[in-house]
Amino acid sequence: MSSRLVSHSPSPLDMRVSVVGSKDIPRVVQESIQLCRLLEMQKYCAVNRVSGQSSAETDDDWSSIDLVIVLGGDGSILRTARRMAYTQAPVLGVNMGTLGFLAAFPPREVPVALENLAQGQFQLVEHLLFECRIIRDGKCIKESLGLNETTIVAGPPFSMIDIVLHVDGERATTYRGDGLIVSTPIGSTAYNLSAGGPIVRKDLDAFIFTPLNPHTLTNRPVIDSSSREYELLVPRPNPGSTCVVDGVVLASLTPGDRVCVRKAIPKFILVETCSHGYYRTLREKLGWGGDMRTSSG
Repeated sequence: MSSRLVSHSPSPLDMRVSVVGSKDIPRVVQESIQLCRLLEMQKYCAVNRVSGQSSAETDDDWSSIDLVIVLGGDGSILRTARRMAYTQAPVLGVNMGTLGFLAAFPPREVPVALENLAQGQFQLVEHLLFECRIIRDGKCIKESLGLNETTIVAGPPFSMIDIVLHVDGERATTYRGDGLIVSTPIGSTAYNLSAGGPIVRKDLDAFIFTPLNPHTLTNRPVIDSSSREYELLVPRPNPGSTCVVDGVVLASLTPGDRVCVRKAIPKFILVETCSHGYYRTLREKLGWGGDMRTSSG
């Protein structure tokens, strides 16, 4: 984490800002150029890493970066978190997509957000990152850092599978159905929410276990501590059974594979300003209304 952002109100002259995004998203290339001009006008040191726009795209040394501005949607932020790996810098997400729980700022609000940063009117909120490893024949064959979720999917021929959950080495339960989502709180509004899982405040340290179309109604979503280590075993996977991390296939599963999930040491860090709090984002993105006035009678 950048000590300069945390220790005092940052001066633009002190800050190195990296602008990232994908040129495949409409308007991102143009927006990145305009944003870098704005940053340079305000005396920030700006590095444009948007795909195809800068030679810095191939430079994955994030240790000197104080702030990352991600242009795109939540998918772009997930890719950026994985790309930064164990050297996480604070992220300000600019929503160039549709829903955007993580990319909270529309482009028109970026100048105000930068003013808030310069004036120290912001907070850095840390979020859980996890490590997912696939163990086969006693060896780790695949591993990945994730932000949203690990999912085991039954896959073709689309028959139900059993998933045995162990917590700190103790057998907890067996899920029978189409799969299982192991979500972080920040991922609780993603695939987990679509599958009927709970919304969990995103700065909590916990994992959410949400079964996909469980065979028994007693298999309900469960929330447990992130301080524990979780192991998922699929004794008889389908030919198409896979382990997916943040929407990217990590590996196909074979009998005896163990999927291990645990909290990672680094944290994912989001920049929030006074104008963009947690519940405002939920209200706007989920269409939460609610009128306390009720008709009489």
